[in-house]
Amino acid sequence: MDSWEFGRTVRRWRDRVAPEAVGVPVGRRRRATGLRREELAQLAGISADYLTRLEQGRATTPSAQVVEALARALRLPDTERGLLYRLAGLAAPGLEVVPSRVTASVQRLLDRLAYTPVVVYDATWTLVLANAPYDALMGDTSGWQGLERNSIWRNLTGHHNRVVHTAQEHARHVGLLVADLRLTASKYPADRALRRLIDDLAEADPRFPELWEAGPPELPAEPSRQKVIEHPAVGRITLDCDTLVVASDDLRITVYTAEPGSEDAERLQLATVLGTQSLVS
Repeated sequence: MDSWEFGRTVRRWRDRVAPEAVGVPVGRRRRATGLRREELAQLAGISADYLTRLEQGRATTPSAQVVEALARALRLPDTERGLLYRLAGLAAPGLEVVPSRVTASVQRLLDRLAYTPVVVYDATWTLVLANAPYDALMGDTSGWQGLERNSIWRNLTGHHNRVVHTAQEHARHVGLLVADLRLTASKYPADRALRRLIDDLAEADPRFPELWEAGPPELPAEPSRQKVIEHPAVGRITLDCDTLVVASDDLRITVYTAEPGSEDAERLQLATVLGTQSLVS
């Protein structure tokens, strides 16, 4: 396959995407009918420089993660998603591989939560996407690469987010994540990337094999769905934290909300505004 064809195809498809359809604001002086390169890069969570090299044929071996991110950002249907994988010299993920795709219907749901902190993980607890309010609340995720994107690895190695946990709460949280990963491994025994992740986690922390064999920890009689966030600009915010599972695609969608009119809602709004301005600047 012509090494330029992947980049040319991405460029054509970028030109046809209406910015409003993917939540990109349109100014009066806008000349481009489709997405600008910087806009697509931001939506896909990759650098604009790397996208430039892909489109110009100077980068010719995008990873499956990058291809999936571009397919998601461009809102490609199944046939075009499959073509994009083939142009990259990759096979589209099958049923034996942990899915990381965000379908059009799930994306519409996420679009309606554009002003609410939302993060999406696959069944290995690897970050699929985080919206701008989430990054504003928890810290910028756009630069995370490889193992950095896995929540279990981050918790085991001390790369925590801004959630305030006691030692007991943190241990229970990690135990639940590892137990869920074990279930995922039983569902996708042929996924090589999943096996590599398990090996990497075992190498990263000697506690991981023990947690793997221990099974899920016992939950309190009434487990709290609230989390306390230590935000550097507005202080502590207590939020409701709900994780929704998309069964057909094995995704975990975590949503953070506050009681309307409460002090926590005001702090959340302020954190979102300040954090979004910081990310833009």
